[in-house]
Amino acid sequence: MDKKILIVYYTQSGQLQEIVDRFSAPFIQGGGAVETVRIHPQQDFAFPWTSDRFFDAMPESVLGKPMPLNTLSFKEQSYDLVVIAYQPWFLSPSIPTTSLLHDASFLKLIKDTPVITLIGARNMWLNAQEKMKKSLKDAGANLVGNIALVDKNGNLISAVTILHWMLTGKKDKKYGIFPKPGVSDQDILAANHHGAVVLEHLSNGSWTTLQQHLVQTKAVDVYSDLMFIEQRAGKLFAVWAKLIQSTKNRKLVVTLFKYYLLVALFMVAPVVLLINRFTFKPFAGKSIKRKKEYYLGVG
Repeated sequence: MDKKILIVYYTQSGQLQEIVDRFSAPFIQGGGAVETVRIHPQQDFAFPWTSDRFFDAMPESVLGKPMPLNTLSFKEQSYDLVVIAYQPWFLSPSIPTTSLLHDASFLKLIKDTPVITLIGARNMWLNAQEKMKKSLKDAGANLVGNIALVDKNGNLISAVTILHWMLTGKKDKKYGIFPKPGVSDQDILAANHHGAVVLEHLSNGSWTTLQQHLVQTKAVDVYSDLMFIEQRAGKLFAVWAKLIQSTKNRKLVVTLFKYYLLVALFMVAPVVLLINRFTFKPFAGKSIKRKKEYYLGVG
């Protein structure tokens, strides 16, 4: 297979690199020329995070503020396929990913080029992907597929485990009771199969049916309760981000946001979901189905 594939990604913990390695294996085995480029910010984010540093990254994440990156180097002037592997931060593409989408050399590469997004997330990625869609459209790229690998444990459980991982750097079972944080080992292994699906379409040039095929093979799914939370949380995050950016006492307002988010996540959201499940959701079946079909697509 005489195809050139570029995969660009950023990782702190190494999880996304594992996903990229599994995803890219079928292309390499098929004889494709796979080039993998890791994004390196000039001032990188330390891992594990501190609580203050993590929440302080919210405004720039939500508002799409780029940061300086080390110079990106690409072997080719054009590619048959570009894969952008990224994580959502605060329901937005991570700051390093946003910065990639402001890099002139990368924007030149993806113009008029098929692009696939490969997401590794706790569970909420819809708002981040909407922002990604807009950036790719503005760049003249052709988004042909999206894969979203997520932690499939319950929302509150995954929140506890991801905080444990982020703040300690340990991807183990908190207290020996909670499940391991992040995307499961099984789903990381399944990235190999998703890569094979993409390879099939790359080989025969049938991009129009790729996303349908990925949906059928469970490379991406949308959960109605999470969709309900995220649609509302995205708007609130934007309000907080603008407030923090405009205040003279950033540290204080970031702290207020941190406690607001913890209360909203662990106390308010479960109640709101329960009310929605028994009052509105039974009468909104068609609307929910329509929204899920939209988010599952790439249009």
